[in-house]
Amino acid sequence: PRPVGSHLVIDEDGNFEGSVSGGCVEGAVVTEAMDVLRSGEPKMLEFGVADETAWRVGLSCGGRIRVWVERVG
Repeated sequence: PRPVGSHLVIDEDGNFEGSVSGGCVEGAVVTEAMDVLRSGEPKMLEFGVADETAWRVGLSCGGRIRVWVERVG
């Protein structure tokens, strides 16, 4: 797990640097971030073990994570 305030930056080609979860949900965050880059509309992502998506994205370790995604620059 990563501490609150961790950052991940992504370019238009999908290259990224950093981590928001230590690897658990990075793939899903990158996919959503690509949509934000195209649309310019920020969004809040939420993942948790109660969610059906939790197992699919790898958050089977427990807990919840919220990730704010916005376009910068």
